[in-house]
Amino acid sequence: MSAASDAAGRTGRRGRRIILWRHGQTSWNVERRFQGSTDVELTETGVSQARRAARLLAGLKPDAIVASDLKRAAATAAELAALTGLPVTHDEALRETYAGAWQGLTHDEIIARHGDEYRAWKRGEPVRRGGGELETEVADRAAPVVLRHTEKLPEDGTLVVVSHGGTIRTTIGRLLGLDPHHWEGLGGLTNCCWSVLGEGARGWRLLEHNAGTLPEPVLGDDD
Repeated sequence: MSAASDAAGRTGRRGRRIILWRHGQTSWNVERRFQGSTDVELTETGVSQARRAARLLAGLKPDAIVASDLKRAAATAAELAALTGLPVTHDEALRETYAGAWQGLTHDEIIARHGDEYRAWKRGEPVRRGGGELETEVADRAAPVVLRHTEKLPEDGTLVVVSHGGTIRTTIGRLLGLDPHHWEGLGGLTNCCWSVLGEGARGWRLLEHNAGTLPEPVLGDDD
């Protein structure tokens, strides 16, 4: 538990917040094609989603924005930056999971070609999908970046992290102290939706998950 979270619990202050915002729609999302670290741009729909969500998030008065350097996340973050005037810090540690041979394949192709590997991953086993990163390795690189930027906030400040479905889920799991086997229980994020973590007396708490839109299918690498 950080000193700030202890202080928030004793004084009744809100504490810091982390908003983890998934990028807007890409053509590969629509095709259910695994993106991973492939640098795929937003569709026109994705840009519209980002602009709509940015208007909502700007109302939360964020203090800082940090984003993956992949185009789909950077373009999403730029919409919020345009409304708030905040600079965006880009960090490759916030990229989506590198998934080797899975990248570029559709969901059905992955099951057909790598079915055993896919099923093991869904059971919660540590799997290097396509010969790529473990989920815990993604959390190892992403969570420290989020915490480092959070530590720079004022005591009741808000950080917006613009990233990817798999990276966000593993980061949330790590910050909540969940066993990696249970990270799947958090569920995926819809394009341009977000989750909110709040700092409490016992550490980070999940305040909202997949917020920001009416229920829609989750299209992406983490479904």
